Amino acid sequence: MRTWSFSSAGALFFGRNAVRIHLREACERLGAKRAFIVTDSVLVKVGLLAQTTEPLTAGNVAFAHFDKITPEPGVELVRECVAAARAFDPDVIIGLGGGSNIDTAKLVSMILAHGGDPLDYTGDCRVPGPVKPLICVPTTAGTGSEVSAAAVFTDTANHIKVSCLSPFLRPAFAIVDPLFTVSCPPKVTADSGIDALTHAIEGFCAVHNDEFPLPSGEKTVYQGKNPMADSMARETFRLVGTYLRRAVKDGSDLESRDGMALAATLGGLAFSNAGVALVHAMEYPVGGAVHVSHGAGNGLLLPFVMRFNLEKRVRETAEIGRALLGETGTTSDEVLAEQTISAIEQLRADIGIPLRLRDIGVTEAMLPGFASKAFAIKRLMRVNPRMPQSEDDILGIYRAAF
Repeated sequence: MRTWSFSSAGALFFGRNAVRIHLREACERLGAKRAFIVTDSVLVKVGLLAQTTEPLTAGNVAFAHFDKITPEPGVELVRECVAAARAFDPDVIIGLGGGSNIDTAKLVSMILAHGGDPLDYTGDCRVPGPVKPLICVPTTAGTGSEVSAAAVFTDTANHIKVSCLSPFLRPAFAIVDPLFTVSCPPKVTADSGIDALTHAIEGFCAVHNDEFPLPSGEKTVYQGKNPMADSMARETFRLVGTYLRRAVKDGSDLESRDGMALAATLGGLAFSNAGVALVHAMEYPVGGAVHVSHGAGNGLLLPFVMRFNLEKRVRETAEIGRALLGETGTTSDEVLAEQTISAIEQLRADIGIPLRLRDIGVTEAMLPGFASKAFAIKRLMRVNPRMPQSEDDILGIYRAAF
């Protein structure tokens, strides 16, 4: 068995009121006196920026904020945020929001430390050293970006989402306060929650660590399926099965908000070590073309990719079902695996995830181009348990999902 490792944020604070209790401490531990907050206008309006700056004021930390981040931000917006941060000259960057806000904060930290442009660092392990210290505060329960080594944005010229992956992009502190997700509307709750499930499933079904096909001389933050990531993925399945529908139905249900916040963080820990695979590779060109949210795009494609992978992952898919559905009977793995995929299809429908690519504005003529772009993302292809042999394999999945 090949050796494996496990990485996370430098420290994780989790629980209700964690921001009020621990943000000042995190700044003190970093020696930070100037904080630049990357967020969006909605979070300013609902008061979460104010709740974040209160402990900064109490700790005599000067701050400025940039509140223009939009979902799946284009590289031009990232550059604008970098310029604003550079003008403020902070000691620490705080990412407040969903995955797009946190990922932009990571990119700002990277550019302030190393210069250049975000597009200079796309791909695996191209960040040359430590970034400006990062504190990440999620307000959705899905991306797991608060503990991950990835930052995703949109290459607008080429109409595709791209990502920077580096161990240096893991935050110094993740502060996960489920109360910060209460204002999250049902659609964002649903999209984020299915994203957390996708992360855990792709990590759990990834190629095994000791079979990971990394070419000689290449580096990667992903390393394939391993026992630590598996344990966190299993708990993610259970939490999503228990709490996602409840959180979408009633955002004030604090028990479900606690459960989904934990699911998102655990899913982030699972995928950011084991890897994500074909679902993400296929979503990137779709999201870049039709601007569907990352979570909704992943959730739409998830069961179709699971069916493609099933011949290699019957036992794992059945195990997902046992945790997700609370299945304790003696159903065979083969039958339960099929039931698991059907149950995920039903979950999508129940929480309002689009069911077909045509439902989000994709046309049939777009599919071959999507397949070509997805097949080219080799760093994700190699994580998948069933390696697509050609663009036609991926095109077949797109057509099934159309």
